Amino acid sequence: MKIQEMLRTILTSSPVCGKYLTPDLFRQAKADSRTGIAISDDGERQLYLAIVNGETEGAIFIDEKGELFGDKAVMHITGRETFSLHEVQKDIVDTLVMGCRVFDKSHFRTTTTVDLPEFGKKSSGMGNLTLTVSQNQQPQNGIRVSIRKENKIVGSDITTNDGSVSFRVEHATYDCVLQDRGGMITTRRVTFTDQNQKFILEL
Repeated sequence: MKIQEMLRTILTSSPVCGKYLTPDLFRQAKADSRTGIAISDDGERQLYLAIVNGETEGAIFIDEKGELFGDKAVMHITGRETFSLHEVQKDIVDTLVMGCRVFDKSHFRTTTTVDLPEFGKKSSGMGNLTLTVSQNQQPQNGIRVSIRKENKIVGSDITTNDGSVSFRVEHATYDCVLQDRGGMITTRRVTFTDQNQKFILEL
């Protein structure tokens, strides 16, 4: 049985606890110590999250290109999804997690695109960081771009037709993680300042 068919079978027989936007899902699942499977389905792509005792432990992403599991699947969270959370028996969820475990939990900060300033700390300035992803000098759309600062993801989005994404962040040095539709990952580093706000990143 295909993974998508198996998941549909499980969810069809599992009650829905509620529907949540991405940040609300993480917050509510943790507050209620929920165990279950959440699904976001926009007709073209499905994102499944396996939650155990309020913690998101596994993820599966499915679109016309195929399936991604674990950390690669989580890279496709934009923070704008709506999830239906189904209550599923813990042993079933545990079994699912074995094949799609998320090891880097910092991925779940993708719902926050701006670092909150610390009180008493002088701000280094804010601005719009624009990144354009290209290959052989051709803009690439549909590329997942996540930016990290001090190993924490502070923004994540997918490139548009002109190959660009934009984030409102503070001036700093960021690691830009680029993931194409085949799951290949490329990392580039940029230093964002008043003078340097736009960068072209080559795959």
